[in-house]
Amino acid sequence: MRAVLVEKFSPLKSVQIREISSPGCHAREVRVCVAAVGLGFVDGLKIQGLYQTKDPLPFVPGMEFSGTVLETGEGVSQVRVGDRVFGLAKRGALAEEIVVLESDLTLIPSRLSFPQAAAIPVNYLTAAFALTEMAALRSSETLLVLGAAGGTGTAAIKIAKMIGAHVIAAASTEEKRSLACAEDADLSIDYTDEKWREALKSLTNGRPIDVIFDTVGGDISPTAFRTLGWRGRHLVVGFAAGRIPSLQFNIALLKGASLIGIDSAQIQKWEPEVHTKLMRRIGEWLESGALKPPPTQLFPVNQFQDAFEAMSSRRAMGKVVVIMRT
Repeated sequence: MRAVLVEKFSPLKSVQIREISSPGCHAREVRVCVAAVGLGFVDGLKIQGLYQTKDPLPFVPGMEFSGTVLETGEGVSQVRVGDRVFGLAKRGALAEEIVVLESDLTLIPSRLSFPQAAAIPVNYLTAAFALTEMAALRSSETLLVLGAAGGTGTAAIKIAKMIGAHVIAAASTEEKRSLACAEDADLSIDYTDEKWREALKSLTNGRPIDVIFDTVGGDISPTAFRTLGWRGRHLVVGFAAGRIPSLQFNIALLKGASLIGIDSAQIQKWEPEVHTKLMRRIGEWLESGALKPPPTQLFPVNQFQDAFEAMSSRRAMGKVVVIMRT
């Protein structure tokens, strides 16, 4: 089968599509014909060997995928050959086939296409875990989303609005802010403006922020933390700006505020029951129409390098998805 193969840690432009052996399918495993793959910042970091952990070489990158079940191993009972599924793996998605445990898969809601489904696992799981499990966001609260036009940011907007919260989207360009508002954010703000904190106070009539969903990092995060009110929660999701910020602990003390790390890759390791619950809940929300599918930017597999560049440069609007089969 064809696959994107990382043979050594290197810049994205050095990675190529190769012919490799199809994976075998064993007990409790499912072999899936991959239709689409969602890309995330972690994928790009892993290819370059810059992530906190390194995958064993050679490896096929990609964690989020959708496709059709080709084969099931002994003991598999929840999916059948021909089912449309989406899932989350440690690696291996940027290939024509992938083998994963049955527990890694969820049936695709009938409303969703393969590209839409491939855009769900990391972003929607991250947003749902962060907002419902870790921050316990309430309908009476205000959420500030930093990096609101990205895949995870738009997922956070959608889930927060479904909860009933008031959402302020922060993004760096007018085009991105327009997209965030089209995704149901109530208001938007330009966080590249030096006086954005004062502008935020004007938007909230001086009321402090209850929860921050932060995918940006850099110089923005410490300023954002100061906008929190008593018992505010700052959710650390990622560092798209490229720099990990520092925070003076006395600010957290004075506000009674919490800094909460969100790593969706570790939910299944430490809280597998929460992972299963949330993925099923997300599927139900999407099936019922309570939650809308994400915006996507599509690239054919032979342009996977362009897809990574669009994502890593933060030019992408919504989730970047690679189409494996036409």
